[in-house]
Amino acid sequence: MAEIAEAAALRAPIVSSSAHAAAAGRHESRTAWLLSLPAITLLFVFILLPVAAVITLGFTDYELGYSGFRFVGFDNYADLFASRTFRRSLWNTAVYTGIVAPVSIFMALGLAMLIESEGIGRSFFRTAYFLPVASLLVAMATVWQYLFHPTIGPVNAMLALAGIKGPNWLGASAYVLYGLSIIGIWQSVGFNLVLFLAGLTAIPRELYQAAHVDGARSAFDRFRLVTWPMLGPTTLFVTTISIINAVKVFETVKTLTEGGPNKASEVLLFTIYQEGFVYLKVGYASAMTVVFLIILVVLMFLQYRIQDRQVHYT
Repeated sequence: MAEIAEAAALRAPIVSSSAHAAAAGRHESRTAWLLSLPAITLLFVFILLPVAAVITLGFTDYELGYSGFRFVGFDNYADLFASRTFRRSLWNTAVYTGIVAPVSIFMALGLAMLIESEGIGRSFFRTAYFLPVASLLVAMATVWQYLFHPTIGPVNAMLALAGIKGPNWLGASAYVLYGLSIIGIWQSVGFNLVLFLAGLTAIPRELYQAAHVDGARSAFDRFRLVTWPMLGPTTLFVTTISIINAVKVFETVKTLTEGGPNKASEVLLFTIYQEGFVYLKVGYASAMTVVFLIILVVLMFLQYRIQDRQVHYT
């Protein structure tokens, strides 16, 4: 009996300590949920609830200003993909993204390497190239309209010096997307430049010295063997952000072309705006928004898959 009592006395502190740890864990969990509650509430109210509302409205014929609506199933989506305007806006968005994203990425990378190699004036050039990101396109619209003016614009004037007849950049169906793409590149390069500069700064200098010892004498060899592999995660992030930002183009089209001429510059977000806020067809615009969200989700999913493969490969 004495041995049993002694064993029970030894176990008592262990049981008490375990119960105390469990109580402390529950208290920490409750505290964590309480601290997270404001963020969770904001996430639900401003993101999850609107997304659920958009998805629901996409299955209705709701029009802004009318009190009633009815569920129409997938009719909005059937009309969507049968619509010439939607297909045209989807194609214009793809063309715009295919021009702006790669050009802005390669330009930003080249400029970042030039600025990083320049000891004097680095802060000035970094600020100068970042200014377009901070500027409002609405305020710059007049400037761009003047630059692209078919008769008095400086762009066509420079082309004329080279013996090239400049087009009507913002007024001709065949050229308007290229004009908008130039503006998009101007807007995107500065942001991508800052990201690439951060990635270049994080590369250890010892790697370049080791590459030089191993025989990488030229700048191209150092870029191929050291800079480009080490910039892999940064390049992936910049690529994803550039594509998403290009897909979300709206201000340029709304401010400068209104989707014209003849819908040659109408992009996906502008079509959603037209259907929802001009024609008041909220149900139809919601279905279009769902398609737009699916495109963004697919792009983010591809980024995560590629990033995971790079991590596992490394």
